[in-house]
Amino acid sequence: MRTLSTITDPVFVKPDSYSEFDSFWLNLIRDERDLPFVHLTIRITLVLVPLAVLMYLPFVTGWIWWAVAAAYFYFNNFVFKGPFGLMLHCTSHRKWFKQQYEWMNMYLPWFAGLFFGQTPETYYSHHIGMHHPENNLEDDESSTMSYQRDSLIDFMRYFLNFFFTGLLTLIQYLTFRKRFDLRNNAIRGETFFILMCILLCLVNWPATVMVFILPFILSRFIMMVGNWAQHSFVDHEEPGNCYKNSITCINTSYNHKCWNDGYHISHHLKPAMHWTLHPEHFLQNKKEYSQNRALVFDGIHFLHVWWYLMWHNYDKLAAHVVNLDGEFSSGKDAIELMKQRTMRIQPRGITARSLRRSAA
Repeated sequence: MRTLSTITDPVFVKPDSYSEFDSFWLNLIRDERDLPFVHLTIRITLVLVPLAVLMYLPFVTGWIWWAVAAAYFYFNNFVFKGPFGLMLHCTSHRKWFKQQYEWMNMYLPWFAGLFFGQTPETYYSHHIGMHHPENNLEDDESSTMSYQRDSLIDFMRYFLNFFFTGLLTLIQYLTFRKRFDLRNNAIRGETFFILMCILLCLVNWPATVMVFILPFILSRFIMMVGNWAQHSFVDHEEPGNCYKNSITCINTSYNHKCWNDGYHISHHLKPAMHWTLHPEHFLQNKKEYSQNRALVFDGIHFLHVWWYLMWHNYDKLAAHVVNLDGEFSSGKDAIELMKQRTMRIQPRGITARSLRRSAA
């Protein structure tokens, strides 16, 4: 186990001045703290899009095509996938461009996202329209509660259910909740992506598989790995308590690369809070984390958590648990809590709406 050390995760430090290039973009975006999103989006556009186009050109064949495909796969999955996905996440919660430039907010979901297999509008409809309102409880179609969360078999059931029926259950949910705009946007975005891939396969199917279809499969797998790890530890008695149904990962390079995404507890507590403020919020609320025996991991991130759970490596997880205020008497105590919180929770009418009614 670990004691709380200095937080090394990124926070906003206002520069003394901005370049003319940055000043131009600052006139368009709503928050100067999101300027790194501009730089990342430009890099993605200048690297991935030309590589994708090359694979469709008829004179790019043989080993040259495979070299371009390998470069595309590398940059897509090992350089840009995480930062892009969490940039899309941040800009879904907080609009990126000012109201007079609203059309520019379409660039990520309707163009750049296509190269990562992100079908337009479905992420927003799922994440903003369902996941956060339902908070991983039973009405959340991506809830982890009904699964044994240290089981690889249960994870694969979870992933396959999402992959093959996720859109249908999302449409059903949004229809039931009368969120028709979000439902229609999700249908429109998924249909557009499917038709685009069909048409492009008629042009060049190997390029379409590499540029769009393979990223689509990998993105949906990684998103489910992330959601599983973020909500692997759920308290049976208080499954709607964000301190007890989510985790936080601090002091990891992942937070520098992916906009402090490790702070999932505070993200569910305050979904619209800017990504640069999570370390400060965590430090200000250490007492609440400790009182709720929240699981905070130091030096690892969600992929590590998922991997260790799949192999039942609780000793490794316990080695990274932060003992904030003596809430754990030992590593064995932390392991016991983790095992309790990974146990399957049978459906019993635990929904966000029922909790709100009981609280009222």
